[in-house]
Amino acid sequence: MGRRSGWRVCTVPGCPEFTQGGRCPEHQRAAEKKRGTARQRGYGGQHETRFRPGVLAKNPTCVLCGQAPSVHADHHPLSRRDLEARGLDPNDPRHGRGLCSPCHSGETAKHQPGGWNA
Repeated sequence: MGRRSGWRVCTVPGCPEFTQGGRCPEHQRAAEKKRGTARQRGYGGQHETRFRPGVLAKNPTCVLCGQAPSVHADHHPLSRRDLEARGLDPNDPRHGRGLCSPCHSGETAKHQPGGWNA
């Protein structure tokens, strides 16, 4: 298969499959299976109805760059796992901050490195 406009090779080293960015479908499924779904990681109904709306209402503008609208409710300064380990409610909006997509991606890469960064 020749290179198509907008298509790139899968980001998994050694995989020759073309995608429109990121992993090929096979490697994407494998990554999701390893990581678990959002529900399996603890992001259930309370996260959707309490945490996320509460954080985004509290911080409608990204708390890091101060310019873009917040679209991600980020647990901060403790992670969801740390809050649960301490017996705190991880769905309490007080434990979160609103971030725009670029800032959220940067914070995730810095504090939860994975893939090439691991």
